[in-house]
Amino acid sequence: MSQAAFTYSLAGRQINRLGYGTMQLAGPGVFGPHADEARCIQVLRDAVELGVRHIDTSDFYGPHVTNLLIKKALHPYVSDLCLVTKIGAKRDRQGNWLPAFSEDELTQAVEDNLRHLGLDVLEVVNLRSMIDVHQPAEGSLEAALQSLVKLQARGLIRHIGLSNVTAQQIADAQQITPIACVQNLYNLANRQDDALIDQLAAQGIPYVPFFPLGGFSPLQSAELNEVAQSLSAPPLQVALAWLLQRAPNIMLIPGTSSPQHLRENIASAQLTLPAEALETLNRMGESRL
Repeated sequence: MSQAAFTYSLAGRQINRLGYGTMQLAGPGVFGPHADEARCIQVLRDAVELGVRHIDTSDFYGPHVTNLLIKKALHPYVSDLCLVTKIGAKRDRQGNWLPAFSEDELTQAVEDNLRHLGLDVLEVVNLRSMIDVHQPAEGSLEAALQSLVKLQARGLIRHIGLSNVTAQQIADAQQITPIACVQNLYNLANRQDDALIDQLAAQGIPYVPFFPLGGFSPLQSAELNEVAQSLSAPPLQVALAWLLQRAPNIMLIPGTSSPQHLRENIASAQLTLPAEALETLNRMGESRL
């Protein structure tokens, strides 16, 4: 993949399409602290040293755990680092995910993210729909988006994005405010957003898959393993390379708390899949469509 093809515009700047997601830096179930804080800090520093400039996080990871780790590891931040957070949910004492969509809750979430990251303004804030916790579901996001627009007017947010949303919700949101990016579930085995990705690409809007390495059945894993073996590459590296070649607006945020896995993930940008491998991998998601 050429160097030009390895970047895309996010929040008005050209950024490496292979970023990093912090979810795995919290404890089991994304709740509580990680067992090895020193390793988490090392992974964050390694990511930036290896050229990652798009880091995805949220104050409800932990809660507060990943943002405090980011601040401890990377503050003061390099000038071209783009920290992207998300709001719209909160955790109870048992770790359950609950909607947090009122104006007061959204304002508190923005202020908490700012404080825990050590920032005066958040570059990108994704509003995560909680109409259905597990998947996009139709319903109005207007009131919550208007709350974010107010926070943007106060100078606390530069750009607004969306997460766990439908195509209609994106279109409706664009009548209220420009949308900087969309973050939905998508990977080799879960391809429901194929058409949406292409629609966003035509508008120059980044599509950021979460769980880019999840959802493989044993059969699909066998197919992926066969392709990986033919290329002498780790299977999950091949899955990331497929995503990078799927569309130019896909920006990846694979997460890991392992320095070795981080390097394998980043190396996927150097792996060009031949036509035969792409054909095999493309078939993996057809049964889900």
